Amino acid sequence: MNLFDVYPLIPVTLVKAHGSLLWDEKGQEYLDLYGGHAVISIGHTHPHYVKRIKDQLDQMGFYSNSIQIPIQQELASKLGELSGLPDYQLFLVNSGAEANENAIKLASFATGKSGFIAFTGSFHGRTSGAVALTDNPKIVAPCNERTDFHILPWNDLDAVEEVLKSNSIAGIIIEGIQGVGGIQVPSPEFLQGLSSLSKKYEAKLILDEVQSGFGRTGKFFAYQWARGVRPDIITMAKGMGNGFPIGGVLIAPEFKASYGLLGTTFGGNHLACAASLGVLEVLEKENLQAKAQELGDKLMKELGAIPGIVEVRGIGLMIGIDLDRDAGPVRSELVNKYHIFTGSAAGKQTIRLLPPLSVEWNELNSFLVALKEILSN
Repeated sequence: MNLFDVYPLIPVTLVKAHGSLLWDEKGQEYLDLYGGHAVISIGHTHPHYVKRIKDQLDQMGFYSNSIQIPIQQELASKLGELSGLPDYQLFLVNSGAEANENAIKLASFATGKSGFIAFTGSFHGRTSGAVALTDNPKIVAPCNERTDFHILPWNDLDAVEEVLKSNSIAGIIIEGIQGVGGIQVPSPEFLQGLSSLSKKYEAKLILDEVQSGFGRTGKFFAYQWARGVRPDIITMAKGMGNGFPIGGVLIAPEFKASYGLLGTTFGGNHLACAASLGVLEVLEKENLQAKAQELGDKLMKELGAIPGIVEVRGIGLMIGIDLDRDAGPVRSELVNKYHIFTGSAAGKQTIRLLPPLSVEWNELNSFLVALKEILSN
């Protein structure tokens, strides 16, 4: 049996990782500035994180949500404390797509409406509703097409209000910072406007923080850079588990739960909760959120001075770099010659950086040196 060939694979087999470093089967060392799609938040194989999972596995690995699982409440309490949202409710799932799928469903349940608004460049996942709200026709199958789902221009409040006037919209979903779309940062005014419009037209505001959450921007969630915005629903995953599959939906207290409204087999299992608690404890103890902002500010300033770079966007350690040329060959040379992993984006000239928040400046500086050398040729 062969694997279903849907990934354009980098010809590297990794066998070991620690912090921001990776090693292949030949012992070659690589620098990870992509974190496996922003998943590695506190660094590979962090000892506290590893111990958290091992200790839990020694006690119990899994049972379903048909029993009480106290570690779920422990995780909810810690999330509320560090995010500054202690009054929200938590529903645990396995991935970002599943989190967004449940967020869409909740908004529809609460409003009795079926329409949704998303934005150009958006990426919300590959499940049915989430993919229908993703701005990429290549991954939208005929069964996902929805005439009441609208992809509207970025930062255009007038277009949003025009659609909201139909009174058929259950929710507006927007990424705290667009990741796949090329690190597009919504203006504070846009987020504030969406918040006001959603209340005016009785739609729910959903903040997709799957890639931009868990301290990556210097705030726990990226939307928190816009004052006065209080989403109805927040979705998260990726850095939440540092590699262990877990996602979550934060739900405002106004939503009322009922038995059977939502459900999941593996979501919120013992090991996933232990992994996420390990992440939160390291974020707090090592002050990685502040570190991400400090290093990101410094890195973006240095990048802006390199010839061949057209624009640098982002906040903290979520950075998009637009080049004056195709980014593909540059990224290939970074891997093959300098042994540095970076990410791609929707724009062919964009490099995406999503390193572990534990990355050190000397590691980031080695990337700057390599990029300067490549772009000078």
